[in-house]
Amino acid sequence: MTAKPLSGIKVVELGQVLAGPFAGAIFADLGATVIKVEKPDGGDDARQMGPAFRDGDALIFKDFNRGKRSLVLDLKAPQGVAALHAELSDADILVHNLRPGAADQLGIGAAAVTARHPRLIYCEMGAFGHAGPLRERPGYEPLLQAYCGLSSITGDPDGPPVRMGASVVDQGTGMWTVIGALAALAERARTGRGGVVNTSLFETATMWAGQKLSGWINKGEVPVRHASGHPSFVPYQGFDTADGPVLICCGNDRLFRKFCALLGCPDWTTDERFATNRARLRHQAELLPQIQRLLREKTRAEWLAALEAAGVPCAPINTVQELAQDAQFQALGQMRPVPGEDYALVGLPISFDGARPAIDRPAPSLGEYHQD
Repeated sequence: MTAKPLSGIKVVELGQVLAGPFAGAIFADLGATVIKVEKPDGGDDARQMGPAFRDGDALIFKDFNRGKRSLVLDLKAPQGVAALHAELSDADILVHNLRPGAADQLGIGAAAVTARHPRLIYCEMGAFGHAGPLRERPGYEPLLQAYCGLSSITGDPDGPPVRMGASVVDQGTGMWTVIGALAALAERARTGRGGVVNTSLFETATMWAGQKLSGWINKGEVPVRHASGHPSFVPYQGFDTADGPVLICCGNDRLFRKFCALLGCPDWTTDERFATNRARLRHQAELLPQIQRLLREKTRAEWLAALEAAGVPCAPINTVQELAQDAQFQALGQMRPVPGEDYALVGLPISFDGARPAIDRPAPSLGEYHQD
């Protein structure tokens, strides 16, 4: 592949912290020219989110702003807004995750901007969405995980609701924004006109909770927490071995029979309490402690080798440190070098013709891009 897929596409990003900048980083990695507009007094708040990593900026800023150029504009001043419009005159996509109502207050809301730039695809990323009684409320990752039920379905059954360890709502909203913008680009190719793409943390979080929400609305099923387990399969969860945890997934009765043979418990396959998955769901409180007792008798490496040989789906429950040393992770080459820097970042989870997009440039210094 001689050119990246989005080469020739220009994106202007008014992004703060994570969701907006992540969308911009995806565009940049895919080859778009991304101009990041930052405020004069320190720029994106993410520059200060954590200890200084390089050049006075935090690592999270370096990660989510690689490949961009930084343009400082005071959008509270008429000349700053005029400069933004000048930048938008040849842009394809605008992305912003300004606080709700801020764009309209600055005179750069969707209606005003698309009227002036009819070919522009205007991507507006909100907290609680573009409609409804909470549309003006700001929001952050943990708030939306809590509000939309994700925390309530995460964690141990007997423990409190837990925030997911990754920023799935922020980053997911960035992903949906890119998907929406690419769909709008395809539509523009047919019609010649841009349009408005609305995404929000609320809608992303609700999408991730969608299966549980559908189960409640359509069947009256009350979701419960399962720790590492699954509401529909048993055994399908993590277990401790003599020296570390493993995840074992018996997604059907055939796999369970293989697992029973491996454990030396063939009688479980004819026990009416355990013979079928539906029976195991009802009697898991009796079955799971017996499995756990047996698995503690050998090391994780011994069990993984035996499970793989028997054809039972399994995996080590790795720490991030263990993942970094993993042969599969290294073979896929997901850590991408940053040109001119002494560090690497995780690249996009996409390859084109077998090649993962490179990171073309590091995150920009504040205001290093100047308009002609």
